[in-house]
Amino acid sequence: MYKKLFTEYQPKTEQESIDQQLILAFIDKNDDALYRTNLAGHITSSAFVVNKKMTKILFAYHHIYDSWAWVGGHNDGNPNLLEVAIKEAKEETGVKNIKPYNEDIFTIDVIYVKNHIKNGIYVPDHLHLNATFLLIADENDPLFINHAENSGVKWFSIDEVIDHINEERMKPVYLKAFHEIQKIKT
Repeated sequence: MYKKLFTEYQPKTEQESIDQQLILAFIDKNDDALYRTNLAGHITSSAFVVNKKMTKILFAYHHIYDSWAWVGGHNDGNPNLLEVAIKEAKEETGVKNIKPYNEDIFTIDVIYVKNHIKNGIYVPDHLHLNATFLLIADENDPLFINHAENSGVKWFSIDEVIDHINEERMKPVYLKAFHEIQKIKT
């Protein structure tokens, strides 16, 4: 199921074309690609959560990255990438009314994750082979902070959110998506 989504994905950039090849090769060679027990890398699902007008985006301030960022997480064996993205978006923001823009992957990225300590356990450097979905949420839903994951949840103007990102390496990932969102709006 998840391999088919990556296979059918139409890359938007050269970076995505190369990342798609890497992701598909990784899936073919790793039966445990959906599990974080694969210490070299694993499939993850993220979301760009936008309001209905697609003028605002919901970001969380993540502890590990010390930055405002998209929401998402590990698949932990679940082959339904969209289901994971929606579940993670709800858990990390508190928003209840979230629906997919469509069921297709919106963007793909291979993301390097620096070693860190999570829940008292060392996590080595590894790759997130990431599928991102575009989700629509009600910006009037109450937000809550999931203290295990983040220290803030906030709606930002898509035009201004980049100024709040501390992770320089993620800015191109976000800008690519914002460009695609703008194309949908026009």
